[in-house]
Amino acid sequence: MIREDKQALVDELSEKFQSHNAFYIADASGMSVAKINEFRRLCFNRGMEFKVYKNTFIRKALDTLGGDTSEMDAALVGQSGILFSKESGNAPAKLLQDFYKSQNYSKTAVIRPAFKGAYVDSGVYVGADQLSTLSTLKGKNELIGDVIGLLQSPAKNVISALTSGGNKLAGILKTLAEKEEVAG
Repeated sequence: MIREDKQALVDELSEKFQSHNAFYIADASGMSVAKINEFRRLCFNRGMEFKVYKNTFIRKALDTLGGDTSEMDAALVGQSGILFSKESGNAPAKLLQDFYKSQNYSKTAVIRPAFKGAYVDSGVYVGADQLSTLSTLKGKNELIGDVIGLLQSPAKNVISALTSGGNKLAGILKTLAEKEEVAG
């Protein structure tokens, strides 16, 4: 591969890093072609992409992100595939967990593709123990929805109380009016 081709590949990878708010690094070495194709199909069906790159290209592309990504160096060992997601940062983690469940891995089996690290909204997560944390991570839109729900909740409670109180008051007045008619 000539220098221009290598630079073009790094530029393409840098552009993908910039356009995706989350990407995960996983090790797919030792997986059969059928299993890799099954995993890629699952990624495609969920709007994600999985592609294998050389670690040196990944490192050079990470340097263009403009933050401290040196923690990711621990994940750039062995064969590395990158799982890109434009959706929320937890979508790839859930995809990996779902794939693991569908494969019925035993406790002693080597799980592939093995999660090595992730970059989610400028945060770096390295190590297999981070996968469960990432799967519960809420995205920006989910957090905004939670805040809006919290802000609307007191207003809904006040309106509900006023509405139900108004119905009770109308019922009491109707009952009193009927009693006057019967008495009078």
